[in-house]
Amino acid sequence: MDLESLTAIDVHTHAEVSSRGHSSLDDDLHDASAAYFRTEGKRKPTIEETAAYYRERNMAAVIFTVDAESATGTAPVPNEEVAEGAAANADVLIPFASVDPFRGKAGIRQARRLVEEYGVRGFKFHPSIQGFFPNDRAVAYGLYEVIEETGTIALFHTGQTGIGAGVPGGGGIRLKYSNPLHVDDVAADFPHLKIILAHPSFPWQDEALAVATHKPGVHIDLSGWSPKYFPPQLVHYANTLLRDKVLFGSDFPVLTPDRWLADFEKLPIKDEVRPKILKENAARLLGLTTS
Repeated sequence: MDLESLTAIDVHTHAEVSSRGHSSLDDDLHDASAAYFRTEGKRKPTIEETAAYYRERNMAAVIFTVDAESATGTAPVPNEEVAEGAAANADVLIPFASVDPFRGKAGIRQARRLVEEYGVRGFKFHPSIQGFFPNDRAVAYGLYEVIEETGTIALFHTGQTGIGAGVPGGGGIRLKYSNPLHVDDVAADFPHLKIILAHPSFPWQDEALAVATHKPGVHIDLSGWSPKYFPPQLVHYANTLLRDKVLFGSDFPVLTPDRWLADFEKLPIKDEVRPKILKENAARLLGLTTS
């Protein structure tokens, strides 16, 4: 990957974003998920198409799926498939994986193998979809041990999710799991673990800012929201105390980088901070640079 040629690094993009066949996933929830990811009535972008999209824009992108089989009954897109697709497009794609925390020891072995054999650089967790509290020692801590040991990244969805919105009962998805304060426990118990809190964490934005300013290993990505809707305190912290810990992310295809960047341009972000958010912070966190 030619870091110098890249204009930005998007740390939050989805591979095969809605489930295949959705097996036991409720039809209403599946339809709501498709609507959230803007795939209803459309063919989802392939990994190759996603790579081409970012290549045209001289951007790199972190790409992943979500393994929530225990909660949904739906088999995930294979992490190996995502990693192989990223390897075939290594000039623009960076592979993350997702391991259902309820896979236990098998999941721990899988996580290590994905790092050692497939070059995975991080792991995506979606507590509300996967149905677990991030600070549940019995469920997730074995995975965090592997992630910390291998120097990879744990990326946690935080805040409300659009998946299930408007469906009776929210499709059974519980928002409580994605309060970023649960991740504060993880950061305290794994002081060398690199963590990203995904999204402006509505309704817990202040909690996310508190965790990121207090715990050195915790970062925030700005995906899933147009920057014009960012809370004022998020913009303030991005410009000041968290200027080295805030990362560009789109949540593609939910939100395109083109739309995100156009709206970001209008924010009162300092000139010296913009390149940090768009590329430099992510490059350092991902180990793409030694500086």
